[in-house]
Amino acid sequence: MRITCALAVLTAANLLNNWLARSPAMYVVICVIATAVLLMIARWDGLTPADLGLDAAGVRRGLRWAPVLVAIVLVVLLILLAVPAGREAFRDGRAADLSLGRMLSGALVRVPFGTVLLEETAFRGVLWAMIRRRHGTAWATGVSSLLFGVWHLMPSRGINRSNAAVGSVFGEGQAGVAPTVAAAIVATAVAGVVLCELRRHSGSLLAPMTLHWAVNGFGYAFAWGAARWWLDG
Repeated sequence: MRITCALAVLTAANLLNNWLARSPAMYVVICVIATAVLLMIARWDGLTPADLGLDAAGVRRGLRWAPVLVAIVLVVLLILLAVPAGREAFRDGRAADLSLGRMLSGALVRVPFGTVLLEETAFRGVLWAMIRRRHGTAWATGVSSLLFGVWHLMPSRGINRSNAAVGSVFGEGQAGVAPTVAAAIVATAVAGVVLCELRRHSGSLLAPMTLHWAVNGFGYAFAWGAARWWLDG
């Protein structure tokens, strides 16, 4: 019952964000409200802050992991940017059209207080802990990661048209949408497993939150910068 309620909240948030959230501010508001409701469901289920990786000890452990994770992401992105083939991954039409202010808002507000807050609280916090209590860690990681992949079905529909690297693999036309979406679901499900394992090994929800923000936030900024300074056209 409580897991079903959590899934209903996520379904509603996904639909609202992809159909009705026309402004970045509305997107963040929807994510914050959905996160608050999920935490209330977790409390209803009897989960403690420690179960969610949000107790004081968990936060301290997460803060120790944070600089290492940020450094790893930065090194990987810089390597990609230094290699011509890797540089193509940053060719994204969405980033090219952003002003500096909108890019900073995306990286410092939309991503951490919208995307990361909701997705990590939902998939590595509440759902992971609820399923783990009932069926064990393996089931918690597998199911929450699969749901994380499905969560990206709607947002991934236009990636083949906006990202040059994805479009070159799957095609930029309508025929490329289905394979792009399928690949995105698989890729994000695998990423979900990595984030769940980070949550388990660190004992903190802050660790996967940091990694998720670093990948999305720095990716946002690098794509924006690449469109202006490092990519031709």
